[in-house]
Amino acid sequence: MTALVTGAAGFVGSAVVRQLLAQGETVRVFVRPNSDHRNLAGLKIDIAHGDLTDRRSIDQAMKGCDSLFHVAADYRLWVPNPTAMFAANVEGTRYMMLAAGEAGVGRIVYTSSVATLGLIEGGSANEDTPATPADMIGPYKQSKFAAEGVVQALIADAGLPAIIVHPSTPIGPRDIKPTPTGKIVVDAACGRMPGFVDTGLNVVHVDDVATGHLLAFEQGKIGERFILGSENLTLAEILGIVARLTDRPPPRWRIPHDVVMPIAGLAEIWARLSGREPFATRDGVRLARKKMFFSSDRAMRQIGYRPRPAEAALADAVTWFAQNGYLR
Repeated sequence: MTALVTGAAGFVGSAVVRQLLAQGETVRVFVRPNSDHRNLAGLKIDIAHGDLTDRRSIDQAMKGCDSLFHVAADYRLWVPNPTAMFAANVEGTRYMMLAAGEAGVGRIVYTSSVATLGLIEGGSANEDTPATPADMIGPYKQSKFAAEGVVQALIADAGLPAIIVHPSTPIGPRDIKPTPTGKIVVDAACGRMPGFVDTGLNVVHVDDVATGHLLAFEQGKIGERFILGSENLTLAEILGIVARLTDRPPPRWRIPHDVVMPIAGLAEIWARLSGREPFATRDGVRLARKKMFFSSDRAMRQIGYRPRPAEAALADAVTWFAQNGYLR
């Protein structure tokens, strides 16, 4: 099997590449020429350069591939202009799926996100928890919701052989950016988070997310959707674990959302003036008002998904960040 992996230089994509190589598969990666290739260093892979908005480069990369893992996405919680994010996440997904269908690719795993799912107040949502476009806060969620709709329509109308996976909040090694959640871990490990807001996340090891992709590919039914998560933790619990791992006192101050909102607004204004990413965003504060708790029961029951405890993911993340100079 020759598998094409998009987003392969990124956090989740590089983990999927490593899992495929460990199983002896031939892997071609689709990456932008100017992307950071550190996560691919030393791997025995075929590299195809291109862009999600360039259909010709997608068609070229797809030649000779039997399977597709479409992991790539523009994942930012703040963008000054969301046009490019929608082009990559929605139209790029459409191009990728159409190219795979025309090339006769036999099986596809599309990486969505729990961001496209509904939430349950006081409980854990699953793949069937209803969500509408009105529930999607911010360009990232809106674009991923629309992209998943594209995939579902092609499955229903054109017989696209795709399975959809919904990673929750991946944590672990090779988070080179780092991701927004990885940045929380870095800041907490460096003692730069004296306070926290009342929110919650489902934390999962990035390598378990990658394993879940392969299990969905091997065991999942076409059109099925699987949440790939592990444990639901409040932000206070996450910061407490990081504090224990780094021998620091945990943050003590719980900051009300209404206090953070105007600070986030000022941070966005400064970001527009300076060109730097804001340390807090209004969409982030709106998202934090609800605990993003999810259940992976379907994946565990149907495809044999078995994630490790969240603390193991946080421990591996802290170790990797420390070894790679992020905690100075």
